[in-house]
Amino acid sequence: MSGQEYIYELPNNIERYLASLSKLYAQDGRRQLQEIIVNAQIRVVEGWSQDNWNGGTYGHALYMMIPESLFLNMLEKKEAVQTRIKSDLNKLHNIQNEFIEELFLEMEVMENEDWRKVSGLLAVGKRTVPPDGAKRIWGDSGYRVFLSHKSEVKKETAALKKELAVFGISSFVAHSDIQPTTAWQDEIENALQSMDAFVALMTESFHDSDWTDQEVGFAFARAVPIIALRLGRDPYGFIGKFQGLSSAWQSAAEDLVKILIKNDRMFGAYLQALRQCSSWETGNALAKVLPGLQDLTPQQIDELVAAYNETNKLHGSFGFNGSKPFYYGPGLVSYLNKFSPREFEFAKSGLIRARS
Repeated sequence: MSGQEYIYELPNNIERYLASLSKLYAQDGRRQLQEIIVNAQIRVVEGWSQDNWNGGTYGHALYMMIPESLFLNMLEKKEAVQTRIKSDLNKLHNIQNEFIEELFLEMEVMENEDWRKVSGLLAVGKRTVPPDGAKRIWGDSGYRVFLSHKSEVKKETAALKKELAVFGISSFVAHSDIQPTTAWQDEIENALQSMDAFVALMTESFHDSDWTDQEVGFAFARAVPIIALRLGRDPYGFIGKFQGLSSAWQSAAEDLVKILIKNDRMFGAYLQALRQCSSWETGNALAKVLPGLQDLTPQQIDELVAAYNETNKLHGSFGFNGSKPFYYGPGLVSYLNKFSPREFEFAKSGLIRARS
């Protein structure tokens, strides 16, 4: 009888034997092997080999396609696993003149899976802002803050930008910062991609604009510091998880900086603003942030002292020298002594020094 005339039994009963093998592996505590058996999609190639011994002996090839996770887990011992399952199947079945000659484990590939995106490494939606583009948007230095606003408050937002600049903040305000020759949406996305922090100016009609909500979503995706400044409306949606900062336009700059100053980059920008102080009046404005300083490190304390001592206009600033505490606060020394085990004082020269 030829192989073509032979009616094979083992392929038609392979599921029954696999079920028994699954039970055997369960009893022996061989969970990985059982998982392979249970999850495999089976394909049998009949008559893979033939031998005329003992009236004819026929070997079949068994293909087992398993999920990717199982395949990867046993990849290093694949040959041993194939040999083990094949051997156990051949011990288990009782069909004469037939056996499993070859067993092949294959990996099931999900054709519709976007593996690049699933990896978490794909830079989809991310853009690299070239240095000249960043300079055009933010200038040469400063802590970068995106001010998201409705167009009807563009004058107030422009004024806020100017006030924030005193403290070392470079703000992006779409209506005034986008050049006529620049693609509007591209420039906004460049600013969002290169910002250090995001401030939503929550006026009553903030939600009426699709653009503001999209800007909020972009900020969440980048996980930058987000502040919802309540100017007539409470935070909502994604931004509603934060307690809004109640403020008014007149005090918004000061209130924002007192929060942002906790960020190391913002602290560095503030130090630069101190060194660039050009008048006593500017010094008094800069001093408004001092009450927001918290948990200063020894290095930050030394940097504040150095910035003060190196900047003449700060020496005459009432907010820093503390000579008019009722109007301008107790001065820098008072705040330094809250955070340092060292005690600071003003020397006769007017400079700040650690008391010996």
